[in-house]
Amino acid sequence: MTTSASSKISGILLVLTGAICWGIGGTVSQKLFQLDGIEVNWYVTVRLLSAGILLLVIQSFTHGRSQIMDVWRNKKTAVQLILFGLAGMLAVQYTYMASIKHGNSAVATLLQYLSPIMIMIYIALRKQAVLTRKDLACGILALLGCFLLLTNGSVTQLSVSWLAVIWGILSGVAAAFYTLYAVQLIKKFDSLVIVGWAMIIGGLGLSLIHPPWKADFASISTETYGYLIFTIIFGTMIAFWFYIASLKSLTPKETSLLGSAEPLAAVGTTVVWLHEPFGFYQWLGAACIIGLILVMQFNRSGSSKRLNDKQPQSRYVRV
Repeated sequence: MTTSASSKISGILLVLTGAICWGIGGTVSQKLFQLDGIEVNWYVTVRLLSAGILLLVIQSFTHGRSQIMDVWRNKKTAVQLILFGLAGMLAVQYTYMASIKHGNSAVATLLQYLSPIMIMIYIALRKQAVLTRKDLACGILALLGCFLLLTNGSVTQLSVSWLAVIWGILSGVAAAFYTLYAVQLIKKFDSLVIVGWAMIIGGLGLSLIHPPWKADFASISTETYGYLIFTIIFGTMIAFWFYIASLKSLTPKETSLLGSAEPLAAVGTTVVWLHEPFGFYQWLGAACIIGLILVMQFNRSGSSKRLNDKQPQSRYVRV
């Protein structure tokens, strides 16, 4: 086996591991909410602060420490980073976890994956791109997927609560802003630096409302601590680290396509491990949304090409 082929296989394994860790991390988060009355505010604060610090530690050992503080030397960049941390990282994390809390990991993850459609609409409204027939087909596929996912084919009731749907849609909106706004920062600094600091900023911001040390730690079980550590280490730190590392041997397009393993992992573990009911039409809706993801990654021409020029060409800024 040649060195390039070995490197390619290594990259594929890294990105698949990272994506699967993201998907499983969402399901483990759902399990956490079912145990010991864990609150979304406390969990998001602890997760962001812990994972952010760990990512900066990884950056210091793998790429050096210079960029970690350089990001704060320019006033404009510092302001952008603070805004990204609060309106981007914190917003997308909180809405995603709130959707899981009120629904389940599978639905929350798939709703968040509608963010490319929201970006497409935003760019079109700003007249930076013209919608093509392929874009409209993607929009119809997204709506059909959402309808089937959220109703399981019934027009009279939802498969999850309204709160889960609202938080999930807000998660998609937050992810769209997060993806677009990250471009200017990631062009200047390593993604681990930006993501790490954004998590710390978001965690500190939420700490002002819900201090993480104000919790009844005595009532938290060993099992809960285990799940919490898993979501921080594997569901966040390892997921980001491996995903970014895969870019050394894979193209951004390849990492994005393989990253579609995340919703599959989220749906699979939610159904198999947590025994959440998932009907035939919900599976069909999930297939529509995952198909949408693949179509949008393959479609790199026309207005879609212009759209993709406006955003990062890989998923390493996602959560």
